[in-house]
Parts: sequence; structure tokens; C-alpha cells
Amino acid sequence: MTFQIAIVLYPGMTVLDVVGPYEVLRGIPDSEIRFVAGEVGPVVADSGVLALGATHTFAETPAPDLVLVGGGEQGTTGAMADRELIDWLRAVHPKTQWTTSVCTGSLILAAADILRGQPATTHWLGQPALAPFGAESRPHDRIVHSGKIVTAAGVSAGIDLGLWLVGRIAGEERAQMTQLYIEYDPHPPYDTGHPDKASPDLLRKTRLLATKRSAKPRVPLEVATAVWRLTLNRMRDRAAAKR
Repeated sequence: MTFQIAIVLYPGMTVLDVVGPYEVLRGIPDSEIRFVAGEVGPVVADSGVLALGATHTFAETPAPDLVLVGGGEQGTTGAMADRELIDWLRAVHPKTQWTTSVCTGSLILAAADILRGQPATTHWLGQPALAPFGAESRPHDRIVHSGKIVTAAGVSAGIDLGLWLVGRIAGEERAQMTQLYIEYDPHPPYDTGHPDKASPDLLRKTRLLATKRSAKPRVPLEVATAVWRLTLNRMRDRAAAKR
């Protein structure tokens, strides 16, 4: 039986939040990965330049086994107010085996009332926003597991989340093979990856940088949307012809 993975896309998302876990999760045997959104087509990331393509709509994906929601520099608050997305999360969460998030994607789960009474983590800048939704902030944990809900810290933690999930779904050996295959053996040249390790001045400058980056506008999508839909229809036609 196919294990269906739904990765949520929305305007202003951070690409690595979803692409990092995607690269890991696609190694799960007998799995199907869908990039889901309100409509099929390209979704522009927070850079305003790079776009990912939604392959299926929310309506076409009513019962995924695993849901993953990433965060974004610009788009998180908009996604939290997106009634279609929030209603879909509320509808599918009771049916999932795993409901997961990376970075500020946890705030979107919180907006769907999924994290009430649950421990959770998010990007260090977003930790204070968890409490108003009834979640227990865990700012020092990279991955927080509570039943079938799993939240990961900022951006790069999505790769760790993916490996953690592969270990639970397909076994530790498969997770280790996946880690080896993608050669995930980080040795960063600097050791400032968490606020606990950064100087006050570096924290101040990074907060300022985050504010500036979150204000970038998105680019128009009309042409890209038309091309994407045409390409996807052709892919679906070819897949149907092979059945």
C-alpha cells in the first residue's frame, strides 16, 4: 500500500524547509510525494525568484499519511489566515499517521489548533508566538515529538526531521542509508547556528536582517502558471496512458 506524503506549499514559503525533508522522505519505500496547495501550479518562495510547483490541490489530497508544513520569511502569517489551508489541515490531521512542521510551519499547525496543549518548536525568532496558541515552546530542542505530531526548529532542521521520520516509518537502517546516500555529514565552518551560541551583537544584526528579508515583494505568476499547468497535464496524461 502506498504511503502518501503531502508537503504543503504557499506563497512566501522558505524552499529549504520543504525541499530538505523532500530529498530525505522520497527514499521511503512505496511512497508517493505530493506538493499540495489551493491550486496546481507554481508557488513563489520568499526570495521572490524561486518557485516550486504544486502537483495536487488540497481537495485532491483528502487523506495523506504524512503532512509536512514548512515556514517562510514572508508567507507564514498569510498561510495562518488562509481558510482553505487551515480547514484542510484540521480535516486531514485526524487521519494522518504523522503531522509535521519545519521552522515557522509549526505556527500554521498552531493556527489550525493542532498544537494546543502540545510541546513544540519552531525557528528561534518565532518561539514567542507559540504560547498564544496554547503550545508549549521548546526553544532548545531541534525536534519535538508528541504522539504523531513532530515539529522541527529552523530551516536546516528539516533534514534532521526527515531522517527521524524515515527511521520511524522505514526503519533505522533505511534512515542511515538515506543519510549516507545524500552524504549528510555537516561540518559548518562557523558555530553560530543557535541563539545560545551567538553574541548579542550578532543576534541584533540577524534580527535586523530577518526584518529586511521578510519585506521583499513576490513576482507575477501568470505566464509561469500557464506553463506549469500545461506541463502537469501532459505528465498526468502520460502517467494515465501507462496504467
